[in-house]
Amino acid sequence: MGKILLYVAGLIFTGYGLACLVNPEIATAAAGLATTNGDGLVEIGAMYGGFQTGFGLFCLLCARRSDYAAAGLWALLLGIGLLAAGRSYHALLATDPLTVYSYGAIAFESLVTVLAAVALLKRAG
Repeated sequence: MGKILLYVAGLIFTGYGLACLVNPEIATAAAGLATTNGDGLVEIGAMYGGFQTGFGLFCLLCARRSDYAAAGLWALLLGIGLLAAGRSYHALLATDPLTVYSYGAIAFESLVTVLAAVALLKRAG
């Protein structure tokens, strides 16, 4: 189960990351973000494009190498888990209505986190 999760997450993060690396406006439009200067566009391209691509490739590497699988699952559990926690916390504080983007991201990140925890527990047991 852990390897499958790493492959699926790796493909999703790599695919979305590459798309945003080529066209950062994909992320700004989807998430309702605005870039008010060059730094904003660079930041979106770096985080949504570069980081997500790198994280996705890391997950794919961890799926291919059994000795890296636990590290990849921990990265999903902690990295994506805290992303889900932060997004959920701020969703509760938001005064403006949220869109399907935020709800979908919370659902995806929460599911990945739970599946990573289950896979780590199975490896330990």
